[in-house]
Amino acid sequence: MDEVDTRLGLDAARRMSHGEQLARVARKHPDRVALICRDVSRTYRQFDARVSSLARALQARGLRRGDRLAVLMGNSLEMVETIFAGWRIGAILVPVNFRLVGREVQYILSDSGASFLIADTTYLPVIEEIRPTLPGLGDVIEAGTVGAEAQDGHPLIIDVDEQSPAIICYTSGTTGRPKGAVLTHFNLVMSTLNSMVGQQFDPDSEVWYVNMPLFHIGGLSGVLLYLMLEGTSVIVPSGNFSAASAVSDLERYGVTGCVFVGMQWDEVCDEIARRQPKLSLQRASWGAAATPVHVLEQMSKVLPGVPVYSFFGQTEMSPVTCALNAQDAIRKMGSVGKPIVNVEARIVDDDVNDVAVGEVGEIVYRGPTVMQSYWNMPEATAEAFEGGWFHSGDLCRKDEDGYIYVVDRKKDMINSGGENIYCPEVEAVLMQHPGIAEASVIGVPHPRWGETPRAILVPLDPARPPTQDDITAWCQPRLASYKKPTSIVIVDQLPRNATGKVVKPVLRDRFGSELAVSG
Repeated sequence: MDEVDTRLGLDAARRMSHGEQLARVARKHPDRVALICRDVSRTYRQFDARVSSLARALQARGLRRGDRLAVLMGNSLEMVETIFAGWRIGAILVPVNFRLVGREVQYILSDSGASFLIADTTYLPVIEEIRPTLPGLGDVIEAGTVGAEAQDGHPLIIDVDEQSPAIICYTSGTTGRPKGAVLTHFNLVMSTLNSMVGQQFDPDSEVWYVNMPLFHIGGLSGVLLYLMLEGTSVIVPSGNFSAASAVSDLERYGVTGCVFVGMQWDEVCDEIARRQPKLSLQRASWGAAATPVHVLEQMSKVLPGVPVYSFFGQTEMSPVTCALNAQDAIRKMGSVGKPIVNVEARIVDDDVNDVAVGEVGEIVYRGPTVMQSYWNMPEATAEAFEGGWFHSGDLCRKDEDGYIYVVDRKKDMINSGGENIYCPEVEAVLMQHPGIAEASVIGVPHPRWGETPRAILVPLDPARPPTQDDITAWCQPRLASYKKPTSIVIVDQLPRNATGKVVKPVLRDRFGSELAVSG
């Protein structure tokens, strides 16, 4: 290696990027298991070599630093390898939710300017359908068919600036067309380091359970954390969730850390209580959607001594902003905790002035995990960073101890007769009703008040659903009169996205157009 190559190697080795971190761990622990999926595993040596091989193959096809590499895949070893191969070149990853329909996929590929796409065989027909509308899309590659094996014996060394974009994650677009949040390599590394603070880890035995979708930054961030911890990630193939399979995996692989959404934890806890498996869990997490009190109590019962953490955040923040520590899970029920290390947060009014303790305002952030920008949306970026802070769109309040409570999204707030109604507050009361399994609240038109709350309910016993009179009587002593739902709808289940959040635009489309006159 000549002097120029040596200097390049040293510069690259200094970089704070997960592409370089993989090579670093592979040199330190080549025979340690990095990834497991079904019955196939990869050591760090194999993982790193396959990433370099795929990166070279993509280079040979014309992929260059700064090009957008779209990934339309379900959770798999190949998906993780593809992500790291793109990063090793310096390409910008564009993960695409495989649940999207063709029109939605077309928008993301077009807006991002993706020139390469790697997709699972299952999703190729969708791409062929929309490809005529994507003149900028060059290579479409079937996952697993390119460059995974051939080696030339030399490491692939590319100096990728940690301040350069690593990934464009598209938001759900509930307020209009989806926005691509641009996260840098430094954003991702700092988010990973933030997650390491305040928890106890053993680098020689850590095993992460990858249950969340990898096309979502929340799912990918767990893999990045356990890579930096030099641990193992057990990847669950995308598909229908099974509590029985999850508990079997937790026991079989000696999983030390995992995250499920609330409704999944409910089933997992029941399974653990029934089977009494020998688990190695050192920490358990929940996030994305609020977890009912009885689920948290069940977790404490079936996982004695296992710290339970709640994490809150959003894509634009890489993603975690606040954490509720295990010791506060019951004492501060309903809180998302306090800002994590390296994240500065304020709760402000419309003029970006701090509101008083207990008052509702928008939570805004600063710190090294704040996204770089919205892709191709300078006006939206400028609006998001007004006043030098990132504006989250979340309405929150802070108690006297500094704990933060999310009240609602600005766009979800109901204005009834001039009074603001924050949906989570109403939903929390409804979830305490003994006959309700799940609840979501939306605003619907009212001839007198402009808007009024409507509750969409999933009953515990479908044969005996609560009535409107039941709900009114239940809410009367628990909520101000104007906050109570004036109509209800009984459904079998609530629509949720890949991270477990209730998709309120779907509820509004289905149940929000009829004029509500009762109450």
